[in-house]
Amino acid sequence: MMVTEAVHCPTCGGIDIYRHGYSATGKKRYMCRNTECTQKTFIIDYTNKEYLPSVKQQIVDMAMNGSGIRDTGRVLGISPTTVIKELGLTQREKMM
Repeated sequence: MMVTEAVHCPTCGGIDIYRHGYSATGKKRYMCRNTECTQKTFIIDYTNKEYLPSVKQQIVDMAMNGSGIRDTGRVLGISPTTVIKELGLTQREKMM
């Protein structure tokens, strides 16, 4: 019996997806053929949750609502360094 796995692009929601090899950790990598999609390759089941688009959006939302970097990391269960990298803060902004 063969099972077909329906895969949708997490960024654009497109269905024109094909397999694009494996990641360094052995996860299946997929590629979106939509030319307007901003994220070309993606993995469905990430090992580290900070790479999930939903967690990235939560980081931005918490920053916009006044949560600090350490607080955001603690609530989401990720490193404050990851929060800083995702927000794109420079060294000077981190000191303020």
